[in-house]
Amino acid sequence: MRSTFSILFYINRGKTRSDGTTSVLCRITVDGKSTVMTTGIYCKPSNWNPKAGETKCVRDNARLAAMRGDIEKAYMDILKKQGVVSAELLKNSVAGSVTVPSGLLGVGEAERLRLKARSEETGSNSTYRESGYNQRYLAEYLTSTGKSDIPVADVTGEFGHAYKAHLVRRKNFSPQHVNRCMRWLSRLLYIAVDNGTIRVNPIEDMDYERRPDARHRYITRDELRRILATPMHDVSQELGRRAFIFSCFTGLAYADVQLLYPHHIGTTSDGRRYIRINRRKTKVEAFIPLHPIAERILSLYNTTDDEKPVFPLPSRDAMWFEIHELGVAIGKDDNLSYHQARHSFGTMLISESIPIESIAGMMGHSNISTTQGYAKITEDKIAREMDRLIKRRKSGPAYEKKE
Repeated sequence: MRSTFSILFYINRGKTRSDGTTSVLCRITVDGKSTVMTTGIYCKPSNWNPKAGETKCVRDNARLAAMRGDIEKAYMDILKKQGVVSAELLKNSVAGSVTVPSGLLGVGEAERLRLKARSEETGSNSTYRESGYNQRYLAEYLTSTGKSDIPVADVTGEFGHAYKAHLVRRKNFSPQHVNRCMRWLSRLLYIAVDNGTIRVNPIEDMDYERRPDARHRYITRDELRRILATPMHDVSQELGRRAFIFSCFTGLAYADVQLLYPHHIGTTSDGRRYIRINRRKTKVEAFIPLHPIAERILSLYNTTDDEKPVFPLPSRDAMWFEIHELGVAIGKDDNLSYHQARHSFGTMLISESIPIESIAGMMGHSNISTTQGYAKITEDKIAREMDRLIKRRKSGPAYEKKE
């Protein structure tokens, strides 16, 4: 008698990872008995269609369709050869078509493939780029122990502590750098848990390095003056200098400047020019009245053809070298990074005593606590507030001359 057979793709909405995604699982049911296997695919719960059993990603849906085809073919093959099929037998026969890495570095490479695809969808490769560094550090540590890889099942709490000590003592990494590496290791172990390779993350309760308070790096007014007074002879470097200055006076991150088109530039009823754009990172709208220097830079580039961006910028990785050279040209002691321009905008506004709410609107912050972080690092503002406090106290009763 022919057995009953069904395939169901689903997600566990109650178990999401730190990036907001969850594993897509496959339930195979034969004659009322079920077994579950991983598909190696992850998606956000909001992108999952439970009725159709698919995601919003065409590529992932193609993989699910191929997996369904493999399971159905295996079912027919086993039924013809053996005359009887069980859920476990079917799962074991198709497990080879869904490769779940058993080695720690193998899990990492599979995750990096997923992050690469994700970076192509979002247009931001910062997470994928950082994963490459973290994966390399982990591989270097394994090599130092005489191993090319290690089975995920062999990773213990002791392994985690030893890796952490290696990063602190041998690599001399900062607490933030150590924590990033440890989060990558923990991420791989949680993936292994989702895949069913291990039951629990063995370093789940490990303490991270104590990190100092976050501090935004920004350029001083004197450094900004030097950048304004130092045109670069190379065309690419001059483009980088102008884009950097533009961000200093608009607060736009590099990704936002790349996506700036003429239709984002407007004029108020009183003739004041402004930029209105949704930030790529937060999707929050930023409204920025234009400083005359920013207007002058805009006039040098495309402000009419809405088929093209305003600035002909390369990738952020390519621009890194131009910004680094700019820092060298002005004699900056430490490395100059593009994001310092955005931080400089925030600190300059704080220094001018502009309300936090207005700054948050200009910078497109989704949470005002992010904006408040700039107040903590503005030395000029702290000094001015202290001067006001001293002045008030000196004019108070305690300082009045006794008769």
